[in-house]
Amino acid sequence: MSVMQDLSVIIAVSTFWLAAMIVPGLDFLLVTRLAVLRGRSAAWKATLGIATGVAIWGLGGFFGIRSLFYAAPWLYLLLKIGGGLYLFVAGCKLLIGSWKPNATDTTTVSTDVSSGAFRAGLLTNLVNPKAPIFVSSLFAAAMPQHAPVPLGLACVVAMSVIALAWFTLVATVLSIGRVSSAFLRCRRWVDRCAGLAFMALGVRFITERSPA
Repeated sequence: MSVMQDLSVIIAVSTFWLAAMIVPGLDFLLVTRLAVLRGRSAAWKATLGIATGVAIWGLGGFFGIRSLFYAAPWLYLLLKIGGGLYLFVAGCKLLIGSWKPNATDTTTVSTDVSSGAFRAGLLTNLVNPKAPIFVSSLFAAAMPQHAPVPLGLACVVAMSVIALAWFTLVATVLSIGRVSSAFLRCRRWVDRCAGLAFMALGVRFITERSPA
């Protein structure tokens, strides 16, 4: 693969992962509540734990998918299309859900961080059942067949940096009460934009044919 092709893959992975990070979920709820209840320092520590969890899921996702491609090359196209369809459907659900009246996030997360904010962030990310599905779908859809290890590691690093940067920003900004309230009021539009991004990336991954 050329440098430009590698860069295109990294950009695609980074774009999707940024959209995934922006959508409020378990990690977002933990960081937000820590920022409000325990202060920025605790939220920053949890952010580091979340970024570590992202790196673990990323490594598992890349090497798992890569090994599968080598063991059964015919699965490459099937998984690429399947991963793209998953992202498209996830985007549709976000978009549809954002228009439902009185839509609320029923996801809950424990704020008991007596064992440490870093551990709380790490465990919150690792026990999220959606994480392996998202990561596996992302790598199956975006990665070229027989992707080189350096490319996979670069994508994992990019994902971890994005998670660290985003949640650091969230912890810093949402510790301000008025900002937190304003952000939550705009959540529907956040879901809509992220949903459209998921759908667009899903269509791209389904229709794109990467060289082996």
